[in-house]
Amino acid sequence: MTTSSGSAAPSEWPGQRLGLNREGRGSVARAGRRIAALLIDFAFCYVIYFAFFFENPFASSIIFFIEQVVLMSTLGGGLGHLLLGMRVVRLNGGYAGWWRPALRTILLMLVVPAVIWDSDQRGLHDVFAGTVLVKR
Repeated sequence: MTTSSGSAAPSEWPGQRLGLNREGRGSVARAGRRIAALLIDFAFCYVIYFAFFFENPFASSIIFFIEQVVLMSTLGGGLGHLLLGMRVVRLNGGYAGWWRPALRTILLMLVVPAVIWDSDQRGLHDVFAGTVLVKR
């Protein structure tokens, strides 16, 4: 369906255009849960940073990158995602692989792509990586 201006009609819920559920399992994870998961991931990485790498100014970023890519590639989400019942999947619902989590994390670390969202509540880091964060 399109409007008279030729643009797509607005969705009734985030993820509808992507074929995702309105609520529950397989629906787009909402902002509060996403932010809480990010804070959990940051806290986890900073504990490791302060315990072992406090002198290295780039260590916390490297730890965050490794944590995100390894856990997303193997378990479907970072520690915060997993604890709060979310997972990162490709748009077709399949396994994200390793390069999508790597690209997604690099863009997340740049911050700006993560704070610009589309109508499906996906940050540009998810849009460019071809992923979506859904509830498990």
